[in-house]
Amino acid sequence: EKWEDPDTEDQYENHGTNLSSHMVERLCKNNEGSQYGETFSQISNHNQKKKSGIKLCEFSVCGRIFMRHSSFNRHMTSRTTPKPREYQEYEEKPYKCKECGKAFKHRQSRHTHEKIHTGEKPYDCKKCGKAFKLRQSIQRHERIHTGEKPYECKRCGKAFRYHHNFQKHERTHTGEKPYRCKHCGKALSSLRYCRIHEITHTGEKPYKCKQCGKAFNCPSYFIKHERTHSGLKPYECKQCGKAFSCASYIRRHERTHTGEKPYECKKCGKTFSCSSSFRKHERTHTGEKPYECKQCGKAFSYSRSFRSHERRHSGEKPYKCKNCGKAFSCPNSCRKHERTHSGQKPYVCKECGKAFSYLAKFQRHMMKHTGDGPYKCKDCGKVFDCPNYFHCHERTHSGEKPYKCKECGKAFSFLCCRQIHEKSHTGERPYECKQCGKAFTYLSSIRKHKRTHTGEKPYECKECGKAFIYPSNVQRHMIMHTGDGPCKCKDCGKACDCPSSLQAHKNAHTGEKPYQCKTCSKAFSCSSSFQSHEKTHNGE
Repeated sequence: EKWEDPDTEDQYENHGTNLSSHMVERLCKNNEGSQYGETFSQISNHNQKKKSGIKLCEFSVCGRIFMRHSSFNRHMTSRTTPKPREYQEYEEKPYKCKECGKAFKHRQSRHTHEKIHTGEKPYDCKKCGKAFKLRQSIQRHERIHTGEKPYECKRCGKAFRYHHNFQKHERTHTGEKPYRCKHCGKALSSLRYCRIHEITHTGEKPYKCKQCGKAFNCPSYFIKHERTHSGLKPYECKQCGKAFSCASYIRRHERTHTGEKPYECKKCGKTFSCSSSFRKHERTHTGEKPYECKQCGKAFSYSRSFRSHERRHSGEKPYKCKNCGKAFSCPNSCRKHERTHSGQKPYVCKECGKAFSYLAKFQRHMMKHTGDGPYKCKDCGKVFDCPNYFHCHERTHSGEKPYKCKECGKAFSFLCCRQIHEKSHTGERPYECKQCGKAFTYLSSIRKHKRTHTGEKPYECKECGKAFIYPSNVQRHMIMHTGDGPCKCKDCGKACDCPSSLQAHKNAHTGEKPYQCKTCSKAFSCSSSFQSHEKTHNGE
């Protein structure tokens, strides 16, 4: 997206011989925009001007500085000669990288590229110590510390640190997408996005991590990944002090303070705080699924879903929990898991004060207050934000059970229920209590168990104020107040919350005791009493 000239010089080094007769040319665009007027100024003492820091040669249309007439003329030709906006394969690229074979039009461009392979970073930031491959990169980086934003949008007044971000922003007003993929014809708003998109067709991943060998198709992803090893977070929010590993993350975070949502969908008017969310949303209208798995042909709307899916084939789990070492195929799953150790609940409902560990659960909870959601059940009116949850809910009405256990044939309405059930065959208990050492098959079980140590009773009856450890207990308790439950005893009219509770109650009428202890042969009418008794033999 950013036009790089190999002869552009930010610092005036070794250029005394480049200007004949010390004549400097400054060109400005005239009012009609078709011709370029000329203004010439004679510089009597070239060295004196160098010391004063005055820019010697500036092309005002794009702000680039040139020290050689040949460089300037070449740049002018690239600006004025009509040609397609797509970068062209057939243009001469005589300079090839010896490492990977990539070709470049200019020697300096190849030299810059080679630093990716060597890892050379000669320019250090004096404020934070971060190192850069290019001089212009460190100059751009320094604006983070100074707060300088020299590029201002004339339409909305928004200012930007970097010219390429400014150009991208302008296209949010115009809707312009001048770059087309040569493989599928897809239109994109920036050359960088176009190049990254085209690599999804070729499968090329030229950027390889030296620490773990992971390869990437785009340098920004590669740089972000490197910071997962180093732990470097050079970008700090001035409002709350939170640190981030890359500039795009801090920009997105800053909007949580300002409430700014600069990206608006032209189809439905919905606004977004970050461009990636906006692009993802657009696909809900178009149905586009640009990411296709080469192994099974499954297509995805989002790159993150596609990458997670690829790891199912490869079995790769690169994200490890720092507390217990458990590995995950995607970073979100790892972060969510880590909250089970920390107990962190960053999402707080402003309506009722309830806190949540996960954004999805928080959003679903908010629907209870707003009654607003894209998917509404025709049977009970319940709303959902996600089609998967909606379809799963519909099965509670239809009774459909599409997921069968291969071991015993038991059928389930939901995939997660089958996966949980399968652990009963394997005997796997991955969740261990640090206080007493007891192991559990399910994450929800250990969470509930921890409350027996802490004494926490988060579920309170609104009628009498009695508190309970588990939500199921408060639901059963509420039946005492309401006298209303899904299962009623025909003999005495008592309401129960589930069929198993009703059956246990019926056993009290009939005297039946189907649960017998194998150790002492004592019999019980309900399973909970039987399980409690078994613990007396196990010494629990």
